[in-house]
Amino acid sequence: MHEIDSIYINGRFVTPHGTELFDLHNPATGAVTGRVRLADEEDAQAAIAAAKRAFPAFSRTAKAERIALLHRLGDAVAARRDDLLDAVIEEYGAPASRAAFMVDHPVNAFRETAALLADYPFVRRMGTAEVSMEPLGVAGLITPWNSNAGFICGKLATAIAAGCTAVIKPSEMSARQTRIVTEALHAAGLPPGLVNIVTGRGERVGAAISSHADVAKISFTGSTATGKAILRAAADSLKRVTLELGGKSPTIILDDADLSRAIPLAVSAAFMNSGQACIAGTRLLAPRSRLAEIEALTKAAVEAVRAGDPRDPATTVGPMVSRTQWDRVQRYIRIGVGEGAVLLAGGEGRPEGQPEFSGGWFVRPTLFTGVRNDMTIAREEIFGPVLSIIAYEDEEEAVAIANDTIYGLQAYVLAGDTARARRVADRIVAGRVLINSLAHDPKAPFGGFKQSGIGREYGSFGLDAFLEPKSLLGEGV
Repeated sequence: MHEIDSIYINGRFVTPHGTELFDLHNPATGAVTGRVRLADEEDAQAAIAAAKRAFPAFSRTAKAERIALLHRLGDAVAARRDDLLDAVIEEYGAPASRAAFMVDHPVNAFRETAALLADYPFVRRMGTAEVSMEPLGVAGLITPWNSNAGFICGKLATAIAAGCTAVIKPSEMSARQTRIVTEALHAAGLPPGLVNIVTGRGERVGAAISSHADVAKISFTGSTATGKAILRAAADSLKRVTLELGGKSPTIILDDADLSRAIPLAVSAAFMNSGQACIAGTRLLAPRSRLAEIEALTKAAVEAVRAGDPRDPATTVGPMVSRTQWDRVQRYIRIGVGEGAVLLAGGEGRPEGQPEFSGGWFVRPTLFTGVRNDMTIAREEIFGPVLSIIAYEDEEEAVAIANDTIYGLQAYVLAGDTARARRVADRIVAGRVLINSLAHDPKAPFGGFKQSGIGREYGSFGLDAFLEPKSLLGEGV
């Protein structure tokens, strides 16, 4: 049993003022594996006060000093790779094939941000003015459970590069991962108050951070509904806010696509991170002229997906993170059937043939066809391994369907003619569009249009979001 009874404030591990105990589970079995004592509003206020005290000195550190710190932090997290890998698999249920990326990404985030910082121009000449990019102040970083360590380190690396101090509110469901990351950061020799980590509920700790007048910046990744609540809470003090929210990403297969290549990409896009990904390509747009062929090939591909033991290298879909999330996905599958979608693969219940995991929160990888874009399963983010095929007549209708959503985070275009695919990609309203690929480039900005968020993370755009330009004009400039 993992007993986690401390949080991290002002360079020390301290007992929270909060007294609520929260059970941690292994989602592959449903068994309780530990408990975490949650922080409360008073803890959040203490963390914010510590970050505020640390800001004046840290904001004046030199670029070289911050670069060295980022490398130390990356090395410290890398030294805990095995511990973190075990936690990501046991606590979150990430398949081993996915978990390796999830524990390397936090390390890379520090190193990539250090490289970005080396070339970032903090002072620029614009006309007769000298413009300096100034750190905003205390940054509140609120992270979700579907890639907890990665989001903590990615957001923190950017805040440090900018010269901000940080208060981090990670998901309470990822407390073991948080503990390992916190111990690693502490071992790297953080100045007191630079980084404060308070694990607690969003409605208590997250809300306190979002509304506190001494927090200048919020960076949040999570649901659109929670993002809207944070935006409202931040309005009174006019905080700068970056929100990376939900998605309902389209994957457009054009009629000239090589299906032997396109279908595996489409299924991987839909079921990445066990379907618990904001960028999952859960709407598969298929040309009606090739619909039967695409249905048959996608059905075979989905039925071949292995959902089960996350420690088995052959597994690509692990359990849902919680019973609540499992229930949510089951409800959407029922809704799809009830609204008239045709079930081609999967369906309600757990995968068969794995009695040792009968108590785990596993979902049958599911494929619907006959889906209209006005159906609930085509409109709402399910956050599980459920893929819907939507037929279209021509390229014009494909683009219209792709853009007919409240979201605009990511999209995929799969085609034989890459020039044609590029023309289609240019018309899709999304923060990122991937062509015949599942690529990620940390130098490219990431974020969404419409209700998929506000602002961007990664690269120079991400760093800009933690800074405010100040212009100097007149004599001596």
